This record gives sequence, C-alpha cells and structure tokens, in this order.
Amino acid sequence: MQISRRMIVLDAADLEAESAFWAGLLGGTVIASDRWHNIWVDGEWQLGIQLAPDHVQPEWPDGTPQQIHFDLYIDDLDAAHDEVIGLGGRLLKAAEDRSAVSGAQVYADPAGHPFCLCWLPD
Repeated sequence: MQISRRMIVLDAADLEAESAFWAGLLGGTVIASDRWHNIWVDGEWQLGIQLAPDHVQPEWPDGTPQQIHFDLYIDDLDAAHDEVIGLGGRLLKAAEDRSAVSGAQVYADPAGHPFCLCWLPD
C-alpha cells in the first residue's frame, strides 16, 4: 500500500475558532468551506478541521476520553504559553518543574482537544 497523503482531522462544533487557533499556532492559513477547513503551513496541507455540531469536548485526564493528542516541541515555554492562551487555548496542567531539563505542559484547543507544549535539552 502506498500512502500519498497523511492528514490529521479534528472534529469541532465551532469551525472558525478551531481553525483560527491551529492556523495561528502553526503559522499557517485557513482554506474554508461550509463543513471543512484546511490548515496550510509552508505550502503544505497540515491539518483538517471537520464540522461536528454534536462534538463533545474531552475532559482530560479522567472524563470523556481524548480523541487525539499532539506534542509540540518548543524552545521558549513562556512565549509559547502566551501564544496558546492568546489564540484561545487553555492550560489544563502546568509542568511540575518548569526548570527541569525536559518536560511538558498540557493545554486544550478551543474544541477541548488536549495537546502538550514540550521541551528537551539542546
């Protein structure tokens, strides 16, 4: 089997908020239709957002299960945190030790999908 394209698709009740969040965070643009938005980054299709009017937000970690999880590796946690919050995301779990050599903080996008901002040593 040959796979010609890989696509991650998120369900969301609010296409505008979800696609604006991920386009802003990934530095991309939104190509929109009525029930589907595409996120393009550096000329490549990176993420799909599908209208799901009855979408139920995950309740991480112990409630409604998460449907997908992203780990985004960053070099400046404070700046990345501010950008996520400014785009409409929210912090779910702060890192236990922000001064540790490696770690992660858990966030949710506007539709409630959990993702992590992670860091590793240089």
